[in-house]
Amino acid sequence: MHGMDSTADVAARLAATGYLADDELATVVFLAARMQRPLLLEGEPGTGKTALAEALAQSLDLPLVRLQCYEGIDASQALYDWDFPRQILHLRALEAAGDVDANEAEKSLYDERFLLSRPVLAALRQAPAVLLVDEVDRADDEFEAFLLEVLSTWQVTIPEFGTVTAPEPPLVVLTSNRTRELHDALKRRCLYHWIDHPGLEREVEIVRSRAPEVSEALARQVVGLVQQLRRRDDLLKPPGVAETLDWARALTYLGTVELDLASAAATLGALLKYREDADRVKAALDRMLSR
Repeated sequence: MHGMDSTADVAARLAATGYLADDELATVVFLAARMQRPLLLEGEPGTGKTALAEALAQSLDLPLVRLQCYEGIDASQALYDWDFPRQILHLRALEAAGDVDANEAEKSLYDERFLLSRPVLAALRQAPAVLLVDEVDRADDEFEAFLLEVLSTWQVTIPEFGTVTAPEPPLVVLTSNRTRELHDALKRRCLYHWIDHPGLEREVEIVRSRAPEVSEALARQVVGLVQQLRRRDDLLKPPGVAETLDWARALTYLGTVELDLASAAATLGALLKYREDADRVKAALDRMLSR
């Protein structure tokens, strides 16, 4: 399904885009595609949940349609809207032409050209596609129920227009940072995977793959220090893989060959995004670098 023939094929396709998936993740991606089930990814911020959907779309040469969830999002913002200004202009043009039947004029307002596809409808109409529902935990129960209905039927009914059914179910990736628990009904619909921070060797591989301009020696130093930071229990936001990549690139752009106290302190803004975290780490850098 979706051109992925095996777990190994999934891993190879993703690796070709620079995304290194372990066996468990490659397996659940393969099964989600083969079983036509949404894939729910949870994990700490910066562990590569959103990046997986982007890599999938790239590796399969499919359009990526992204729905960013937020507090208060409702079905209309995910589905469709009507282009009201263009409808008004259309009505005025009909009136200017004169002698227009009111019923026919009303019907013409709900024509294809005035329909604005929001992400969920766009994914159904563009299928095959990858639909990324990002940070679904930010939305509310009502929105979850709407999503569940769409993911169960792969179709949407627009009262003035008709029913839109996907010719092929999109490959759906939902991400959650677990700011709240999702409902069991939505979870049951999905295949589930928790993405953890990678181990040292895998994270070095990721840096070398995604940022080949970074030397292996510097990548090892950077990843080693980042992994030390993640073991601390006093940081407001431990760095994710995305921050590791940013830091390694920043150091390389500054011509850093070997990580030292001065270069590390000068570039911490690429790695840590809270003042309190930066202050704590700066105070401990000398000791951490000497390990």
